[in-house]
Amino acid sequence: MDHKMTRTQAWELLTTYTQSPALQKHAMEVEAVMAHFAGLWGEDEEVWGVAGLLHDLDYEKYPEEHCHKAEEIMRAEGIDEVYIRAMKCHGYGLCTDTKPESKMEKVLFATDELTGLIHAVCLMRPSKSVLDLEVKSVKKKFKDKSFAAGVNREVIRSGCEMLGMELDTVIYESIEGMKKKAEEIGLKGNL
Repeated sequence: MDHKMTRTQAWELLTTYTQSPALQKHAMEVEAVMAHFAGLWGEDEEVWGVAGLLHDLDYEKYPEEHCHKAEEIMRAEGIDEVYIRAMKCHGYGLCTDTKPESKMEKVLFATDELTGLIHAVCLMRPSKSVLDLEVKSVKKKFKDKSFAAGVNREVIRSGCEMLGMELDTVIYESIEGMKKKAEEIGLKGNL
């Protein structure tokens, strides 16, 4: 990788194109989960985190051109291919044909939708918090297709398969990652 981006640079770029607090929080959730998985496997937490932070760069302003506009923006900014590929991979089979190959790309693909589900489950709970969330609560809502119906369960499943990991494990580690940023992502709740 030639040009490693700092988190500060990534945040500046993200907020230039993404003003919605909900979308900023989603970006931070995915960042937290990505950094957590990187830490588990001794990878670069900042690189993985930045990939997570930037994955929906174009979504607010250019929803019809999702992933394609982001690639244009990132290329114009001279952003390293590692981040561009990861961003394109998260849309694999949906809006791109860039298949996740690296561990980082696979984790982003598997956990993007999952963080949305975890977030929705937290908001339903009395504590409104991720800090006391258990895997079984998420698993139950995962099976209930009418809950957070916009969450693509197939993407999560195929991401877990790509990683060779059990769904329960990926849910568990995603919750752990989100706990580390509970305050910033608004999921500390009343705990």
